Amino acid sequence: MNIIIINGPNLNLLGKREPEIYGSATFEDYFKELQEQFPNVNLSYYQSNVEGELINKIQEVGFDYDGIILNAGAYTHTSIGIGDAIKAITTAVVEVHISNTFGREAFRHQSYISPNAKGVILGFGMQSYQLAIQSFIA
Repeated sequence: MNIIIINGPNLNLLGKREPEIYGSATFEDYFKELQEQFPNVNLSYYQSNVEGELINKIQEVGFDYDGIILNAGAYTHTSIGIGDAIKAITTAVVEVHISNTFGREAFRHQSYISPNAKGVILGFGMQSYQLAIQSFIA
């Protein structure tokens, strides 16, 4: 099984950025833990702060992978283009957020990804990614 985790803007700063919200672990360290936890899953990881690069990656893997776990960061709430890219592909997408976006600012309550996603997992910290993987292998 091939699953890719795609992270959007500012998620490269995990471990440094607002640790009270996002924790103190880097995503790279957590990704290694996920690989160890799911040895029978071919996990890959991509991060970009650029909207068009995220769309390109979604289109690149969106017909061949078994699953996409997408944390589009702030683009979740603003990018019609990312939402359209998800609608155009055949690979299932699980939308993930580390924080509970509904417990934060009102603009974070809107998602252009959710209507086209297999499901949404939010508010469980980094464990949200683990839950998303489990949704594909269950």
